[in-house]
Amino acid sequence: MSNPLLDTKSLPRFSAIQPEHAGPAIRQLIDDNRRQIEQLLAQTDDYNWDNLIAPLDEINDRLQRAWSPVRHLNSVCNSPELREAYNACLPLLSEYTTELGQNEALYRAYQRIRNRDDFPNLSQAQQKTIDDALRDFCLSGVALEGEARQRFAEIKRRLSELGSRFQENLLDATHAWSKHLADDSRLAGLPESALSVARETAEREGKPGYVLMLDFPSWFAVMAYADDSELRAEMYEAWATRASDQGPHAGQWDNREIMEEILSLRHEKARLLGYDNYATMALESRMAKSTEEVFKFLHDLSARALPPAREELEALRQFAREEHGVSELAPWDITYYSEKLRQARYRISAEDLRPYFPEPQVMRGLFDIVERLYGMHIKEDDSVDTWHPDVRFYEIRDGAGELRGQFYTDLYARANKQGGAWMDECRVRRQAPRGLQVPVAYLTCNFTPAAGGKPGLLTHDEVTTLFHEFGHGLHHMLTQIDVPAVSGINGVAWDAVELPSQFMENWCWERESLDLFAAHYESGEKLPEALYKRLREARNFQSAMQMLRQLEFSLFDLHLHADYDPAQGARIYETLEEVRDQVSVIRPPAWHRFPNSFAHIFAGGYAAGYYSYKWAEVLSADAFSRFEEEGIFNPETGRDFLHNILEQGGSRDALALFTAFRGRPPEIDALLRHSGLAA
Repeated sequence: MSNPLLDTKSLPRFSAIQPEHAGPAIRQLIDDNRRQIEQLLAQTDDYNWDNLIAPLDEINDRLQRAWSPVRHLNSVCNSPELREAYNACLPLLSEYTTELGQNEALYRAYQRIRNRDDFPNLSQAQQKTIDDALRDFCLSGVALEGEARQRFAEIKRRLSELGSRFQENLLDATHAWSKHLADDSRLAGLPESALSVARETAEREGKPGYVLMLDFPSWFAVMAYADDSELRAEMYEAWATRASDQGPHAGQWDNREIMEEILSLRHEKARLLGYDNYATMALESRMAKSTEEVFKFLHDLSARALPPAREELEALRQFAREEHGVSELAPWDITYYSEKLRQARYRISAEDLRPYFPEPQVMRGLFDIVERLYGMHIKEDDSVDTWHPDVRFYEIRDGAGELRGQFYTDLYARANKQGGAWMDECRVRRQAPRGLQVPVAYLTCNFTPAAGGKPGLLTHDEVTTLFHEFGHGLHHMLTQIDVPAVSGINGVAWDAVELPSQFMENWCWERESLDLFAAHYESGEKLPEALYKRLREARNFQSAMQMLRQLEFSLFDLHLHADYDPAQGARIYETLEEVRDQVSVIRPPAWHRFPNSFAHIFAGGYAAGYYSYKWAEVLSADAFSRFEEEGIFNPETGRDFLHNILEQGGSRDALALFTAFRGRPPEIDALLRHSGLAA
């Protein structure tokens, strides 16, 4: 077995995987799958779970296990050769999944299983798998015929290609920009952590002085701390115009035509299936049942947040005017003077906290919290093959010693790595012929790298991001559902999938949990009580402005997909301005091109679904309120969350699972209280 991607029984052999392995492996597995599906359908017409669904799960999981490392490497170790190989596989996979979704014989076989007298004897997870599959057959165009069916397949293939191109343009535009400074004369105000990284970046490039990049830690340090307003303006423009027709690389990686085509094709796809628009189609598999329901939810929150957000902005303007003599705030001044105001009001900055959050210590604390909540033990395994020296591998075992999951961590920003933070599947839990397949996750972040001989020191925001992604990982890894379509995060309504991740963020704010890991990297001193109090007091600093920013993104996304009119085109920037007229207190300059880097909706899974962050935040805040009532480490409450949410995956309706945990449907009060917006 010379192709490591075909060795799907073990963990991926990352050091052996080369770009040239991708195409042959994927083509071979797809061809094998096609033959086996044909044989499965031909061998009988008395279909049941064991003679159809279980073998289908086996062959499709084998394909997923081969594709997963290719997809992951393309995100974390991007190269021209890997990119070419990855993109060559996308149409093959798109064609295959379209074939499956439009296979009428397979659809009828699922219907026969659904209509069997013994269907109620299947497990709840198995029944939901069949019901979800029948819904997804319809959403895949199984009822389409002739030209419509062919056009649907073309659209799906093209959308896959466009999403990849969008992400590539954004990656290339982000890494194309840098700023070399021969000395630190323009870097006054920057913390030593940012200076060390910039200095080491210059050393790697063989240059004297400092090099600033557009990875988020470098960019944010300048925006928040650099006293040089011209430097802030230059980096603001470079960041805000990535992959667009504006800015320092205007037109070079412009995503506008890609966005226009994506929105057009999504609308056409929805219309082919009989929906008014893509947003309506997308809600078929979500908790929210109509776009009207989502719009009402978003506008209700914006009505609550707008008045305090206006007050927050006026307070910032007054502070800049009275304390710093700045009569008018430019867009690149907002973050800088907000940080000054935070320090003046609460005597705290992100840099004050960084020494108390060394990454290895934070990881140990996170694992300790998981042990206290759920009785799980996490241990590193350094014998596993990885793709970069920064990568670590761990296993999770329960109190009985049973292996529940495994995961890789890749935490630091570097060249040729996609920005942001995410959790992705390497392996999904399922009952395979050879035994139970343990779920495996990738946990990827882009934190400030270690520099100056110190360990990686995280900001509190980075700690929160780590806990967030680990919440996704726990949802994937702690599932007890052995049916892959509804195991872990699979089959979970998209507007509920952020519940476990946002829920975990709460332990970044409690004294009892912070004491497990917040200690100075040199002295070992725990986070001082005075500093902790200031952290808590500053928690809702400009929280209304931050909420409006998320609501702006959510409304923009939903309007793009719900209001699309082929006669008018996408109206991307016009739509954004209309949304800002309703909910924004800060207006960026006309040349700002935020949509061109909005990968969540153009290259991720959040199209017509960005509202899910706020929707699920209602769930997560309300869920945590039970811990506030009963104790944040109450083992019984932790077990209830484990058994009712994390272990159930998508095997039951998300609202039913939440209600089983909370004892009632969700209420918005806790979110408003946590956000400082409660009346």
